[in-house]
Amino acid sequence: MSEIYDRLMADMKAAMKEHDTVAVNAIRGVIAKAKDLTVNAGKDMTDEAVLAVLAKGAKQREESIAQFTAAGRAELAAAEQKELDLLKKYLPAQLGEAEVAAVVQAVIAETGAASKKDMGRVMKETMARLKGQADGKLVSRLVGAALP
Repeated sequence: MSEIYDRLMADMKAAMKEHDTVAVNAIRGVIAKAKDLTVNAGKDMTDEAVLAVLAKGAKQREESIAQFTAAGRAELAAAEQKELDLLKKYLPAQLGEAEVAAVVQAVIAETGAASKKDMGRVMKETMARLKGQADGKLVSRLVGAALP
């Protein structure tokens, strides 16, 4: 079983005892999606699968916050922000742009990438090394800038 999944279950129970409906609903949603991707598909529950669900949920909430803020719906943006903060405590710490750029340069050197045609190969290897520690848009921008 996944350690993160176990932590989510324990935190959900604690949130239920505290009557924190926002936390219960957010965690319950993550657990349901993780189960759907793994157990219901006949796969083992892994930390990677749970992290993928958490990362996707965090990204969706960031997009929702931007849309609610643009529409002038501060109360909805605040609710999404609370859920985002909750999800982020389960995600690995995000690397800074300089650290991601160093990984990109190392991957380019190792793979021998010489042009934009090699971008897919570099992206695949870079994202595998970073495993949720950097946003895909940032990695894509840095890889695109590094390749001639």
